[in-house]
Amino acid sequence: MKIRQILEALAPFKYFIKGYDVLTEPFYVEVQAKNKAEVAKRPIRTDVINYLLSLFPHETTYLEIGVRNPEKNFNYIKSATKYSVDPGVEFKENPVDFKMTSDAFFSKLQQGEILSQDIKFDVIFIDGLHLAEQVDRDIVNALSYLKEDGFVVLHDCNPPTEFHARERYVYYHTPAKGFWNGTTWKAFQKWRFNPAVNSCCVDTDWGVGVLSRKAPIGNSIAPVNPFFEFQVMSDNRKEHLNLISFQELKQRTSSSI
Repeated sequence: MKIRQILEALAPFKYFIKGYDVLTEPFYVEVQAKNKAEVAKRPIRTDVINYLLSLFPHETTYLEIGVRNPEKNFNYIKSATKYSVDPGVEFKENPVDFKMTSDAFFSKLQQGEILSQDIKFDVIFIDGLHLAEQVDRDIVNALSYLKEDGFVVLHDCNPPTEFHARERYVYYHTPAKGFWNGTTWKAFQKWRFNPAVNSCCVDTDWGVGVLSRKAPIGNSIAPVNPFFEFQVMSDNRKEHLNLISFQELKQRTSSSI
């Protein structure tokens, strides 16, 4: 066999070797470990939402934005009245109350085309498009229909690495694999700077952010990280996100309502 033929025969092995190098690279291994650690955390967002709903002495009204499969959260929420919003992009069955985007939902709500212009919710859960601009718009709209002592809850506020915080889900051939938090954290941190709301991020289930006008869950902070750089946030998570445990959330809210 000629040398050229030998080299051609061995060519596929260089891809194997390259793949092995990537998969065993310390940072790749570290991110994989963070994936497993986050998936194992308890409680999950459903438990946090149900706890907040349980604080109210009256029958509650709940709104969920970005349902996808209702078996993942919505069906297990304990509230007297529940409404769901999702355009059905990721879950074609889409058995929700309002099959539309959150922007369309709030627009129709404002115009009196659905429900009532006067409706107010005790808890609104935002888990739609995980991009900061959209999440920020959802927060603004949610606060307009939130009871004065209500809570806005957000998922995916504490991405473990930059791979989890990528802007587009399609780049899933990364150490984060299919796990995607998007840039939700940027919108949440922006509201951490707003003295009109109190805020915290429960350190579980990829970061469960909570906003409240009344509950003493965490004071706002002076604006930091003006360019929303991931590493700056990551190095200061506890302060910038007001990262707390579920037990701490319970302690701070036990007598708030």
